[in-house]
Amino acid sequence: MLTPSSNTVLEPYTSAMFSPFGEAATAHFGRFRVVEISMSEASQTQFTEGPILEAAERLAECRPRLICWNGTSASWLGLEKDRALCAAIEARTGIPATSTMLAFDRAFRGLGVRRLGLVTPYLGEIQSLIQANYAAQEIEVVAEARLEDKGNYSFATYPPAQVAGMIREVAGAKPDAIAVVCTNFRGAPVAEGIEQETGIPVLDSISVTAAHCLREMGCDPARVEGWGSVFRLFSEID
Repeated sequence: MLTPSSNTVLEPYTSAMFSPFGEAATAHFGRFRVVEISMSEASQTQFTEGPILEAAERLAECRPRLICWNGTSASWLGLEKDRALCAAIEARTGIPATSTMLAFDRAFRGLGVRRLGLVTPYLGEIQSLIQANYAAQEIEVVAEARLEDKGNYSFATYPPAQVAGMIREVAGAKPDAIAVVCTNFRGAPVAEGIEQETGIPVLDSISVTAAHCLREMGCDPARVEGWGSVFRLFSEID
């Protein structure tokens, strides 16, 4: 997993999700600098390929079967950004590569999502770009909630109960699914409970990424329990 440097949530959550597999499937992490999410030049240059490829090279030294960019920048920069990055990682390391937003794309197609609820900690300027990118994929964001925060580290400081309140807020629009887009945000622990309350799939970024990666490595994601229906989804979809 390639991880934003200021992220504190995805590593412990991902390790917990992988725990049913013991030594058969383990997650390992490499960081590159990400400290702010905005449309400023300083923020956008964090996602240039150079530093990410260098981090991928270091991570490749532990000989993983898969390298994943565990971050959501392509939600506002566009899926082609992640497709190009994954191709570059594979060319540089010889190891298959994927990403959080490519995992979301697979989940949306598997569920046939056309009406989406969107929950993030991001600024409105980021949220607007995310909605535009989904619209280009013929996915309408019918309800959204955000926190107007730009500091990547601070995203982890919001408690699960607060994230749950945001998810419940957008659930009122009865979307096909709710996407919690950020890999430093605490949506994963509350996803399953809200799904039981509402009957709406809650697709948390960390959970979607873990489920997709397990599937890509030939492990059955359905063995992961307590983190939401996304693990059963990735066990069943093509």
